[in-house]
Amino acid sequence: MATLKSTPDAALPEPVLQYLDRASLQAPHALVLPLTGDASDRRYFRVLPRGGGSFVLALHAAPFSFDALPFVNVAGLLGKIPVPIPAILGHAEDLGILELQDLGDVTLQAHLGSAAISEHTALYREAIRLVAAIQRRGRELESGQFIPYGIAFDAAKLTWELEFFLKHFVVAYRGAEITPGDREALTAEFAAVANELAGEERVLCHRDYHSRNLMRRDGRLFIIDFQDARMGPDTYDLASLLRDSYVDINEDALADYIAYFLACRGGTPSPAETEEFRRRFDLMALQRNLKALGTFGYQTATRRNPVYIQYMPRTLHYARVNIAKYPRFQGLRKVLGRYVEELGG
Repeated sequence: MATLKSTPDAALPEPVLQYLDRASLQAPHALVLPLTGDASDRRYFRVLPRGGGSFVLALHAAPFSFDALPFVNVAGLLGKIPVPIPAILGHAEDLGILELQDLGDVTLQAHLGSAAISEHTALYREAIRLVAAIQRRGRELESGQFIPYGIAFDAAKLTWELEFFLKHFVVAYRGAEITPGDREALTAEFAAVANELAGEERVLCHRDYHSRNLMRRDGRLFIIDFQDARMGPDTYDLASLLRDSYVDINEDALADYIAYFLACRGGTPSPAETEEFRRRFDLMALQRNLKALGTFGYQTATRRNPVYIQYMPRTLHYARVNIAKYPRFQGLRKVLGRYVEELGG
């Protein structure tokens, strides 16, 4: 078995060594670089053969059946739309490895940090057009062949995500002890939010469409991390993008981006229709932001991964703005504010 050197100097997982040995990429004919992963249990490695043509290995926690893998299934669907996604170059089911096109290291989040402010609008409009394309073609391609059409953001799923926020952010991370009365009030508030969102007409959703899941490569955006795609409200991906925990978007820009999305869908909505869409967008954004706080709390308190702490203030701010904006959330604001001061006031 070949022993390939990684940077930083660290032992490579045995499945990675086996995969590269099968490809005859013995040292010193390739360099292997561990990459920063996401919040999942997958691990990523960039392979740079001496002759060029790098690729990325996605190492899963266990062997899989290639044809049954959600990532592969959804890739087939997105390829028919089509939207830019990484090509699948190879796989080893027994090793739990997918070989993927290397899209580099520049996420939309990273690119925004170095791009001129004048370029931000063009980048977000490109990302918004991709959402509109997924929704439009997603309706036309609906088929039992593809996993996302069989799962949805129903009331149970949306409620579970809000409960996840209470469990992992409010209780585990903030150390709060919620009284039975407040717990009952929060259950009722969350049920109202979840039931309203679940009752909306459903479209194809990426499910985690934000600036860290969009890669900038060859002058355009590529979509990654799409294996959890499912059906949901038409505001879902847009709220994920425009009320993103990782990027600041001011109110004027937000209004312009929402107007652009509505224009991409065709027609000219009336002021009343635009206002109603914004109300639904804000409701979806609130649910998404609370869910994100739950994930950040879980990563910090349970998995001892503090990297997400830096994104909590922005997410809390976005949630607070929407809670304060609508009279219907007066009760939610009062109760949550007792345990998370940033959401009260």
